[in-house]
Amino acid sequence: MMVAEFEVLSQEAMAKTATRESKLERLCAERGMRMTGQRRVIASVLSEAGDHPDVEEVHRRASARDPRISLSTVYRTVRLLEGAGIIERHEFGDGRARYEPVRHGHHDHLINVSTGEVIEFKNEQIERLQKSVARELGFRLIGHRLELFGIPLKNGK
Repeated sequence: MMVAEFEVLSQEAMAKTATRESKLERLCAERGMRMTGQRRVIASVLSEAGDHPDVEEVHRRASARDPRISLSTVYRTVRLLEGAGIIERHEFGDGRARYEPVRHGHHDHLINVSTGEVIEFKNEQIERLQKSVARELGFRLIGHRLELFGIPLKNGK
């Protein structure tokens, strides 16, 4: 039996990627988007997120910084950022769209269906297999999204 090597991305590692002083704000400026104070707060919340918050959670965090930020402002800003390719939308099977900043480094997701926790990981064996499958079917793989859904094994077995 071959043991796959993979790298789980910790909350700390994900937050470091968020040393986006707000990188999202810079991306918005580069793309010519008008950045109001409220949009800056929302972009900052998304930049600093070490998880994959839904709109309601983004609103909770943003309104803690600026109580004038409404849920509809968060919805509009998230749609704007998604449309500009600055954040990605994920559907993890819990009926809520969740978001994360677009990253250049590829990763996949394992979703704990018991708790909703989302674990980011990299696995080169899976990456090679996907490319191989595409090649066998006559394609050159240009991208993919892998989301695994599971429940924890008792005692790790």
